[in-house]
Amino acid sequence: QVQLVESGGGLVQTGGSLRVSCAASGRTFSSAAMGWFRQAPGKDREFVAAISRSGIRTAYADSVKGRFTISRDNAKNTAYLQMNSLTPEDTAVYYCAAKLGSGTAAYISGYDYWGQGTQVTVSS
Repeated sequence: QVQLVESGGGLVQTGGSLRVSCAASGRTFSSAAMGWFRQAPGKDREFVAAISRSGIRTAYADSVKGRFTISRDNAKNTAYLQMNSLTPEDTAVYYCAAKLGSGTAAYISGYDYWGQGTQVTVSS
């Protein structure tokens, strides 16, 4: 069982930066690939970024590539999403997710555990 708790969301102006964190409970964090997804009002939840268990491999949605960076600290059981050059289109609830087993995934059904989400709002 893995419990995930996101934090760090908030209100930021266009062009600003924000870092959201995902703290995981349990001893399986280092055995899980981690992913970030987001869901804007009236839209489906979409993939943002993923990172492998070791942190060596990462993947990004085209819409955030070059602006967002996913990372993890296995000693702290925490994953991060650094978001730069934010625009109003990035406004959404951001969710972290854990995927047991090998490999990363860019789809919702690939993940086994989810956090409750943290709101990120970018004002124009």
